[in-house]
Amino acid sequence: MPLYESVFIVRQDVTAAQVDALGDGFAKIVEENGGAMDRREYWGLRTLSYRIKKNRKGHYVLFNMNAPSACVQEMERNMRLNEDVLRYMTIRLDGERPEPSPIMQGKGDRERERADRGGRGGPRGRSDRPERSDRPERSDKPDAAPAAKTEEPAAKAEEPAAKAETAAEKPAETASAPAETKETES
Repeated sequence: MPLYESVFIVRQDVTAAQVDALGDGFAKIVEENGGAMDRREYWGLRTLSYRIKKNRKGHYVLFNMNAPSACVQEMERNMRLNEDVLRYMTIRLDGERPEPSPIMQGKGDRERERADRGGRGGPRGRSDRPERSDRPERSDKPDAAPAAKTEEPAAKAEEPAAKAETAAEKPAETASAPAETKETES
């Protein structure tokens, strides 16, 4: 049987457990149609290079399988029908790869790099700064000035409100005054 490698991307809203369930479903389809799964890798939630169906991220899964072409076509048909699958690609391989995929190999390299960095104070740390306990205390903090400044804006905010109330009362008095004068004249 020919060897195939298939990668599919699932929407970011789906949980990792649901992605595993989708992978199990596709693996079951392959096995029911006479194929065999050699390897299955979950690459995790990764950022897409461009938006696909309003998604910026996706869960990536890789399958390596020995299967007839009818089996692969059935699996791809089910991937097309599933709304959670954003994209998929299946290619035929000449030979099987015994080593993990380049994505999985890269994850191990990053973990080793992080371990090599060490904690703070290394080549990327801030070892040139003095410790905080060595710094002199700041005695030039003005304590009274900020409190006085906070009271002044509150007083200014009350003044326009008071002016607005008196302005609202004055037009009512002037409007009622001419009406009274008219009544007295007649």
